[in-house]
Amino acid sequence: MDIYLDHAASTPVREEVIQAMLPWLSEHPGNPSGSHRLAREARRAIDDARDNVAALVGADPGNVIFTSGGTESDNLAIDGVLGAKGGQAVCSATEHPAVLEPVRDSGGMIVPTDATGRIDLENLAALLDSIANISLVSIMMANNETGVINDLDMAADLIAEKSPGSVIHTDAVQATSWLDVAELSKKAHLISLTGHKFGGPKGAGALVLRDGVNLSPVIRGGGQERERRSGTQNVPAIVGLGEAARLIQDERSEVNKRVTKLRDKLENGLMKKISHTNCTVPNGTPRTPGIAHICFKDIENESLLFLLENQRIYASAASSCASGAQEPSHVLQAMGIDPKTAEGSIRFSLGRTTTEKEIECALEVIPKAVEQLREFG
Repeated sequence: MDIYLDHAASTPVREEVIQAMLPWLSEHPGNPSGSHRLAREARRAIDDARDNVAALVGADPGNVIFTSGGTESDNLAIDGVLGAKGGQAVCSATEHPAVLEPVRDSGGMIVPTDATGRIDLENLAALLDSIANISLVSIMMANNETGVINDLDMAADLIAEKSPGSVIHTDAVQATSWLDVAELSKKAHLISLTGHKFGGPKGAGALVLRDGVNLSPVIRGGGQERERRSGTQNVPAIVGLGEAARLIQDERSEVNKRVTKLRDKLENGLMKKISHTNCTVPNGTPRTPGIAHICFKDIENESLLFLLENQRIYASAASSCASGAQEPSHVLQAMGIDPKTAEGSIRFSLGRTTTEKEIECALEVIPKAVEQLREFG
């Protein structure tokens, strides 16, 4: 039995989503930019998906821009606002690289976090006071490594007071499965999401705008998506994204309760069975139900992941750079976790399809793998 504990990386595509996509892969060839009947059918399918995504985040359907995924959505938010307004961008130190890199490349500023990984509001306030030309502040809703949830309301109020002309962007990619994005992002001007984090296909995401935000397009061409993101739309993937968005709204509360219990069972079981083991996130810190981020002392995480994969348990170290060389996680660094401890950190991420039997099996296999590594390390 495969035990998939890497839902934060990507979730299984739901059967309902596959069935919704199939006709658009096999029966409907129309380009939604065309004018004939088949083109209009494709355009209606996209519009229906747009309605579902808009409902998910509490926005007007006309302000949903379909993209290739979360990375493009984040890039478009930052580069698009800077292109339209100029000025500087600001983000927190624990953002996904899809936010961090464009902010750094544009000469923007990085705000430290506290020990929980949440943006430090005192540091943010000082930065907003000291720089006059800030045009965008990006604060992720939930962290992709630890699941920690930022208080966007407090941050947005501070930004409105100190820098009222700034656009607020939130990367909600990891939050969408678990949180009421419509409620939590009501003070944000731009919201990024991607379908493969909540049962949709890879390759389809969205950037959602509130009224009044101007973007300079990053991809130019045929003028699709109201001239904000050109390129022929990926109709099957967008249909799948829309169906996934519709489904999670109906079941989120029930899934959250069940997955929280399973995550707690996994965390408590590992800490009980394995000495010198602790949760990375301090107790009481708001976080999403699906992520258990654990530090194992005297363990090298890649070695542990190798042993677990041999036992068909799949998780993530969440600390590898693109070349494959190991570097300390920038998220754990921002939280002040020492590099030696970070070397033994593993992200176990659960999802809608995770079962109690899988968690029980993991609690049998993981302690043995840790013991083996410590014995021969």
